[in-house]
Amino acid sequence: MQTAAAITMVRGDAFFLDAWLRHYGGLLGRQNCYVINHGFGADVATQAEGCNIIGIPGDPHKNFDVKRWGLLNGLLGGLRKYYRHVIVGDVDELVVVDPDHGMTLAEYLEAMPEKRVLTPLGLEVIHRIDVEETPIEGAILGPRRFVRPAPHYSKPCIVSAATKLARGGHFSQYPKLHAPDELYLFHLKFCDFGQYAEAMNRRNAVTQEIGGGVKDTAIGRHWFAEARGEDRAMFEGFADLELVEGFDFGQMRARMQRSFGPRGDTGMYEFRRPEFATQYELPERFFGIF
Repeated sequence: MQTAAAITMVRGDAFFLDAWLRHYGGLLGRQNCYVINHGFGADVATQAEGCNIIGIPGDPHKNFDVKRWGLLNGLLGGLRKYYRHVIVGDVDELVVVDPDHGMTLAEYLEAMPEKRVLTPLGLEVIHRIDVEETPIEGAILGPRRFVRPAPHYSKPCIVSAATKLARGGHFSQYPKLHAPDELYLFHLKFCDFGQYAEAMNRRNAVTQEIGGGVKDTAIGRHWFAEARGEDRAMFEGFADLELVEGFDFGQMRARMQRSFGPRGDTGMYEFRRPEFATQYELPERFFGIF
């Protein structure tokens, strides 16, 4: 069996797709990358050439996320029969092995036992517009060197066991928590002020076309203009987050383990996901990794 595959779904989002393709395409090979092209976009088809591109209709639908994760779960279940590990996530989410561990992601997964689900620690890359003026013209980490803890993005996203993921990929049916110290999931939504504004404009346009509000749809609240707020004020607020020295998240992972358990009667499992008003500066060993 092949070691690992990566799956995402995208419509537009060329900036994030470029990062996703460079990261997973470079580490796993484009032949092991599966890109669901929502809306049959010619730009996505060209950009993802060499990957396995699955075109689907892009008609607006109030149950967009339910349909999306039904498809992703189905594809996950099928690919798991051909790959030892399958990575599932949004196009702005990248799994990284700490360079200090001395392995690439492919090498790490080759050495990892099967029949489990891995949950990397979620870190959100933030654009400190007060001190980071260098535009992103290739690698993201380096020009962007600050992250904030994001428990909401500590997702059970590396799968080698029979399981299903919840809508959004935040929970799974797997009854154990494997959260290795060296694994991170970097969320890129806030990594660049200009790209954020453009992406949010696209998402707001989609929800406007669908019609209805947050309560009327199965779409993430963050897609709606009413939940957006003022972009620049939000990015300026990153400077107010407490800067924590070092890069040690052992207590956060221990808290995840202590609170892990059933998510009501849904058949899924979860851990507590508190919000942190802190930020960390990335060690240089992460620069250029994507």
